[in-house]
Amino acid sequence: MVAVIHSGSSLREALNYNENKVKRGVAACIDAGYYVKDVEDLSYRDKFSRLQKLMDLNSRTKVNTLHISLNFAAEDKLDKASLRQIAGTYLDKIGFASQPYLLYEHHDAGHQHVHILTTNIRPDGTAINLHNIGKTRSEDARKDIESEFSLVRAEDLKRKIFELKPVGLSPLQYGRAETKQAIASVLQSVIRDYHYTSLAELNAVLAQYNVYADPGGEGSRVKRGSGLLFRVLNEQGSSIGVPIKASDFHFKPTLKSLQGRFLAGKIAREKYAVRLKNTIDKVVSSATLGDLTAFQRTLKSEGVALVLRASKTGLIYGLTYVDHRTKAVFNGSDLGKAYSAKAIQEALAPPDVDTKQKAQYQSIAADNSTSDGQFKLPTFGGGAPVAKHETDEFLASLFRPESGEQSVPWQLRKPSRRRGR
Repeated sequence: MVAVIHSGSSLREALNYNENKVKRGVAACIDAGYYVKDVEDLSYRDKFSRLQKLMDLNSRTKVNTLHISLNFAAEDKLDKASLRQIAGTYLDKIGFASQPYLLYEHHDAGHQHVHILTTNIRPDGTAINLHNIGKTRSEDARKDIESEFSLVRAEDLKRKIFELKPVGLSPLQYGRAETKQAIASVLQSVIRDYHYTSLAELNAVLAQYNVYADPGGEGSRVKRGSGLLFRVLNEQGSSIGVPIKASDFHFKPTLKSLQGRFLAGKIAREKYAVRLKNTIDKVVSSATLGDLTAFQRTLKSEGVALVLRASKTGLIYGLTYVDHRTKAVFNGSDLGKAYSAKAIQEALAPPDVDTKQKAQYQSIAADNSTSDGQFKLPTFGGGAPVAKHETDEFLASLFRPESGEQSVPWQLRKPSRRRGR
């Protein structure tokens, strides 16, 4: 069993999320703990007001809504009575005994799971502490319930998923699933589990599941407001359907909230860099010369996805490595020069190509730019293009200002102005 906890300040939003699923026929409210009426007799207003009245007792506590999902393995075939018992036991063990709650069973995923909606405000107006509840209380409760109800352990489930394939998600196919729910399933898993340091690196992972996080173009309303849209991509990588705003998801994967994940990713991924570099070195040494596609395919068999960053003309200027084994994402330049686009392409280049000839193209790359702002990189002998970032130092030297300590020729010196008395 896997428990996912979301705390927030909007009871109505969390309730609407579940009730809308009920209206669409993909969920059912199967229990209402500590409510006066039976669950079949409850109206929307009844469900909302019971919890809202408790929240009104404590106006100081802003985070007053708890939305929990309990997810079970495919082998766990549980009836409604067992689901009710597990949910009640779980709440008791995390310190929510006697708190009113609503229990929904959802049927829109490949595994059986339920959602619990409750509040941390007690009848006396005091608040239940939610700080670090996942580690301090939920983990122990999960393990006890797995033993008590003979459920598949979360640790065993993770190992099983890894043996089958690097990621336990399947790519989205537009029109085959409810779009928002499908995007949410991908986002919740990727954002939580992977270590990335930028939106581009996050997109390198999301793109493999046909999802793209769009910050908006220059001058757009989305860009000016630091917003974020999530789009579904087709097999060609083009956006299809209507994009969904980050704020429309109940777990709020906004650009602002992702900043903390970016910072945490810089620290968390470092310990996996050596393992990834060793894998790349091994694949490069056995790769077919001149065949970047074969290199990409061999890396995939090692659990590493290679994402090519290319201009609109198809010229490759960067590489991003997604290590599904450790959930770490690195740009090639972050691993070191030997793992950049230029270095990898040179390592795979046929031996009859002169390395001096490759270097000559760096000095003329600035004269070949495309309309999308990327450099149009020339090729040599039909081989791979020279990487864009190798020209950066040359271009920077052209625009680098002179240091104030250097002497200036007397012809360029301005005549000194005398102050009037």
